[in-house]
Amino acid sequence: MSADQQTPDTPAFTGRRWLLPSALFEELEPDTAREGRRPRRTARDWVVDFACFLLAVGIGIASADALPDEPDLSPAVAVADQWIGAFACAAVWLRRRWPVGLAAAMVPVSFASVTAGGATLVALFTLAVHRPFRHVAWVGGASVAVQPLFYWLRPDPQVPFFLGVLLGVLLTTAVVGWGLLARSKRQLLVSLRDRARRAETEARLRAEQAQRLAREAIAREMHDVLAHRLTLLSVHAGALEFRPDAPRAEVVRAAGVIRESAHEALQDLREIIGVLRAADTDDAGRPQPTLAALEALVTESREAGMKVALAGQVAEPAAVPASVGRTAYRIAQEALTNARKHAPGTEVSVSVAGARGDGLTVVVRNARPGGPPPHVPGSGQGLIGLTERAALAGGTLEHGPTADGGFEVRARLPWG
Repeated sequence: MSADQQTPDTPAFTGRRWLLPSALFEELEPDTAREGRRPRRTARDWVVDFACFLLAVGIGIASADALPDEPDLSPAVAVADQWIGAFACAAVWLRRRWPVGLAAAMVPVSFASVTAGGATLVALFTLAVHRPFRHVAWVGGASVAVQPLFYWLRPDPQVPFFLGVLLGVLLTTAVVGWGLLARSKRQLLVSLRDRARRAETEARLRAEQAQRLAREAIAREMHDVLAHRLTLLSVHAGALEFRPDAPRAEVVRAAGVIRESAHEALQDLREIIGVLRAADTDDAGRPQPTLAALEALVTESREAGMKVALAGQVAEPAAVPASVGRTAYRIAQEALTNARKHAPGTEVSVSVAGARGDGLTVVVRNARPGGPPPHVPGSGQGLIGLTERAALAGGTLEHGPTADGGFEVRARLPWG
């Protein structure tokens, strides 16, 4: 099961849905939005819409009470003003569906009707909350621009002209600013939700990458260990097949090596599978080989019939870091396995040298084989794995034929 299947997306809002505006809830949880349809109003939306309607009606009633004080205002114009204001207040319920159209229509309506002023303010606030700033700038600028002309044609006898214009501009600016503030808070919530989702996704990706790296490390470990054991099996089994008349002592020794190698291969395989099941790291499982185990590896190869010479010039071998020593061991193990497969019967030399601060150098060189090298399936994959292992340890690995026709593997590992 993948990480995506195991860990569902964390919901944006775990409380009561009715506390959020429907538009914000749709942005936070786009999966719950109905395709091609407007989001359903929440209880909070109904409360806010009803409050906006009452505010528009209250401002309209207050403005209607002041109509008789306007000079030269005919009764017909006053009645028309009130009817226009009533329709404008009713149109407040459409502010969520058409915020731009309603706000734009309210600019000429408020110019013709004083009682529509409350509905105009509500429309401007809605526009600032739900639409980008460019729409607010055009409609709000037009509303401010008509303020001087409105107070010139319909002056208030109790308020001076310039003061009326200033109050109108300040009120419009305050309402628009309030709407922009509400919009910025919603955008902040959405951005925080996006950041949280990205963080969850990145965490899952990091976890998957860590699992993949762990699997690759275990795969390299299986290759290094099992290839060495199985090569011993192949060599001795081949000797028994092509030399059935060998002396009894050699047959018994080869059978013992086969039995021991098979037992150790199965043991290594059980331990690796145990690491996979327990999800432990290499250091938490069985004791890992270090540089000190290199001599035992050479001895094992000699018992298998190889001609191996070991030369060590390492200052303070016990001070070599465990990770560097383990890498050096695996490189020597894989190089000996390759020499046994591709150049059987040749002499192999293993050299390890280095000191603290200078690094550790591992060189495995085999002589030229007596005949054409046998074809081995998967040839070259072990060297690729060694190169990756050395690079992970911060070192380098070079390999290739030597001048005398042999083959050499040279690794340089850091030892700080």
